[in-house]
Amino acid sequence: MKGSVTRYIILFFLMSFEWLNAQSPTIIYIGDPLCSWCYAFAPEISEVKEALPNYDFKLVLGGLRPGGTETNADLGDFLDHHWKEIEQRTGKPFNYDRLKDESLVYDTEPACRAVVVARSMKPEIELDFFKNVQKLFYVESVDILSVDSYAELAKKYNLDEGEYRTRFLSEEMKIATANDFRLSSEMGVKGFPSVILKTDKGQFYMVSNGYTTSEKLLSTIKKAVQKQD
Repeated sequence: MKGSVTRYIILFFLMSFEWLNAQSPTIIYIGDPLCSWCYAFAPEISEVKEALPNYDFKLVLGGLRPGGTETNADLGDFLDHHWKEIEQRTGKPFNYDRLKDESLVYDTEPACRAVVVARSMKPEIELDFFKNVQKLFYVESVDILSVDSYAELAKKYNLDEGEYRTRFLSEEMKIATANDFRLSSEMGVKGFPSVILKTDKGQFYMVSNGYTTSEKLLSTIKKAVQKQD
């Protein structure tokens, strides 16, 4: 039985990322909706996506703290300092009331799974849904562990609420989310946000590992494409 489950997981993993073998240039964004630098990076990656309409765009959920058990009581002071640094550098607003709840658990898996579920129902909304999950956490201070928060957001995209809830709680979507984490690891990603370029010749380039501007990203992508020619 264990062997059958393992084979199923491997098969599901391979089927989930068939686009890796497609002969088309692709921008691969690896991030976590509860990563604060990813939150600041949202407008930058959106500009890159809009500037390269002939490129495919894929989002891979990285898994910053999947299954995490630390709370604001453990991380509050660090996060307060970290958020202020990001806010000063990028201008992105943070709701610091979020840090007052010392019982808040930093498990980022549910937020990542929320995006994976939305992708499974309507692939074209994955980045926009990702950005709105970020707003739920950093601006609106909703419960990041509850399906209710994400089901409410799903309705704004005309997704069937009942189906969304069912998928969110399913083992299939938990495995799909873990597969994103696995792909991120196998790509050698060490931090978020990261951006990888897959060229139409099947070559992969790490064009960003950490926060950067869209201008610098586009310049790096251009150089990588020229390098392969």
